[in-house]
Amino acid sequence: MRFRNKIHFTASRGEVAQTALKALTAHYGQCAVTQAEVLVALGGDGFMLQTLHEGLDLPVYGMNRGTVGFLMNKYGFEDLEARLEAAEEAVIHPLSMTAQTADGEIHKALAINEVSLLRAGPQAAKLRISVNGRERMSELICDGAILSTPAGSTAYNYSAHGPILPIGAGVLALTGIASFRPRRWRGAILPDQAKVRFEVLEPMKRPVMADADSRSVHPVKWVEIELERRISHRILFDPGHGLEERLMNEQFA
Repeated sequence: MRFRNKIHFTASRGEVAQTALKALTAHYGQCAVTQAEVLVALGGDGFMLQTLHEGLDLPVYGMNRGTVGFLMNKYGFEDLEARLEAAEEAVIHPLSMTAQTADGEIHKALAINEVSLLRAGPQAAKLRISVNGRERMSELICDGAILSTPAGSTAYNYSAHGPILPIGAGVLALTGIASFRPRRWRGAILPDQAKVRFEVLEPMKRPVMADADSRSVHPVKWVEIELERRISHRILFDPGHGLEERLMNEQFA
């Protein structure tokens, strides 16, 4: 088989994940990551994102030893090599965030799921939104805003009542969090070639933090976000349970 003796296992720190790691490596062995052809990640979605962010340029097959496991496959000890051989591959690109903080420093980060702007004080944030250099909203008063990829559209974006986006649709979701003015703004669906800029109005009185897959900077003056097509993440799923099918199921749950 293609992946025989070429599997590198990695696991979150949780007891359940660590127990699975010991069992799997005892049975299948542990290939050095530099020689591996596939990574098997044991944990939840957070650990999957952490693994992808490490940028090892290997396909990643996740098995759920965490909580939700939207990006993970069902855990199973038997026939792992056959499952890997039959797995379907999804290729996704992350968002690239560039942010300037109040001290003038520039910060960069990547986000597979979403970039969020969140109020960091007791008062609502005031944001100005531009798309491809053109101002689209002069003032959004809100608790924050999210720019999400299709892969992340069922996470924080969906909790904020944003749309679920099909993989391959070529779009991003821009969603407000508790929008006050415009009242109950429904957000926007943007082409994934869009470059989105948020400017923080009254940044000292109404501080805002920016978060890219749990990598946070604050207080920010402005944030620019665009899809980083030069970076590809490869995720493996059991047949019939890939990202496209999972996103479809979420809409009929």
